[in-house]
Amino acid sequence: MEFDDLSNRVIGCAIEVHRHPGPGLLESTYENCLAYELNLKAVKFKRQHPLPVFYKDIQLDCGYRIDLLVENDLIVELKSVEELKAIHEAQLLTYMKLSCIKKGLLLNFNVKKLKDGIRRFVL
Repeated sequence: MEFDDLSNRVIGCAIEVHRHPGPGLLESTYENCLAYELNLKAVKFKRQHPLPVFYKDIQLDCGYRIDLLVENDLIVELKSVEELKAIHEAQLLTYMKLSCIKKGLLLNFNVKKLKDGIRRFVL
């Protein structure tokens, strides 16, 4: 599966973030640091972007939030967990389906090498 330049730029920023504080911090810390790096690289993004659920003929605000919506084209879901589980992947895939966004990155910062915490998804 090939990813485009945008995904590679986000991964590069994430590697830079991971390089400095390393593993063991809260997800929110990594989100703040990654937002800083994306700003430095002039990448447009939205943090904690609301994601409504449509059920039949109504729109529900269930409190779902996309960690980072990059260039309105890529969902980035951040984790700081011992290991990524199927439920984390299911969450990202569901967000992608609900938002009609075809590309997603699942990034777990709680690893020794960030490359071991990256999962890429394309619908």
